[in-house]
Amino acid sequence: MHRTNRCFLPGRVAAIAAALGLSSCGVERGSVPAAGFAASQSAQALGSQRFVLPPNVKEVCPHTGAPGVAFCQALQRSDVPSGSPSGYVPADLQSAYNLPSSTGGKNQTVAIVDAFDDPAAESDLFMYRNEFGLPVCSTLNGCFSKLNQAGKPRFYPPPNSNWAIEISIDLDMISATCPNCNIMLIEANSSSWHDLGASVNEAVTLGAHVVANSYGASGKGANPADYNHAGVVIVSPSPDGGYDGGMDNEPSDFPTVVSVGGTTLNRGGGSRGWTEAVWPGSGSGCSSFTKPTWQHDAGCKRRTANDIAADANPSTGVAVYDSYKQSGWQQIGGDSIASDIISGVFGLAGNANQFNGAESFYQSGATQYLFDMTTGANGSCSHRYLCTAEVGFDGPSGWGTPDGVGAF
Repeated sequence: MHRTNRCFLPGRVAAIAAALGLSSCGVERGSVPAAGFAASQSAQALGSQRFVLPPNVKEVCPHTGAPGVAFCQALQRSDVPSGSPSGYVPADLQSAYNLPSSTGGKNQTVAIVDAFDDPAAESDLFMYRNEFGLPVCSTLNGCFSKLNQAGKPRFYPPPNSNWAIEISIDLDMISATCPNCNIMLIEANSSSWHDLGASVNEAVTLGAHVVANSYGASGKGANPADYNHAGVVIVSPSPDGGYDGGMDNEPSDFPTVVSVGGTTLNRGGGSRGWTEAVWPGSGSGCSSFTKPTWQHDAGCKRRTANDIAADANPSTGVAVYDSYKQSGWQQIGGDSIASDIISGVFGLAGNANQFNGAESFYQSGATQYLFDMTTGANGSCSHRYLCTAEVGFDGPSGWGTPDGVGAF
């Protein structure tokens, strides 16, 4: 079932929304209430341009800055009625990125790693897929599995309403882009790096081809070995905050992880039927991690983020269904969305065991299967390409966005 996109922002709010950005997700119990983007990011160097969270968008989970934990990364529109889908739906994403979603992804498993439990995960997944005529993906038919950190379908961690939204986002976006993929949800005991890393390892042990991680944090708390698995694609979003000259965001900055930035995707224009530009909230910058041998940009001596991108602006966000302490349909944005879209495209390509992390995007011939972002910026910087869209590689969008699965 195809629905017309209804995402819009009136008046001055639309102008503010063009410069969205922030960071996210803490735990529900004992977490600090959200104090807004500027306050939560005040300790981070975001370059010369600051992003202000408009009143109609909020953090899915407030970034408390607590050490040793990661935060889910998504933005939620608070001004959208929940009675019906608002934002882009599967048919929109499949059209915008020329995805072979009806035929690809069979026998592929995309694992989703999140913290805490979403008690309504499977029922909400059914509601989303049923709304848009996608094939049933359930425990009964073997398409869906919900497991704890030890890989068991029981004894789940405590529920958390913030992370439950992120779980719904992840499940719905994998469904939207790769409806034939099997989906494995691993719920970590907590949002600590130890538990999330252990969950990634468990997903790989259980046979995942792609592992989607919609979380991150700075502080060097993650173990790089947990996100380094030959033959398995590990995907993670950059932080929602714009250009950061000294950005450190784990795990997306690890050279073994595909780092995903964000765009603003609008309907109409050109032969594609869509126009797309760098989203000002897309994180990018020079990390403190060793530069991979396959990355040759001259303006950053260490690992440069990002490698690739997809839609992330909440004003051009996606429809997501979540009923655990939520009222149903939500419109969501943030680089978490982009990361999930890219994870689904990897599932469609069915080529994870031949894909060498992000390195493959940097090899000759890959860019012909990507839409190159040449407009938009996420801040100001001395090396322009690190914060401004340019022909070829740039920091905010990497090599571009999917044009089919040829680059994957």
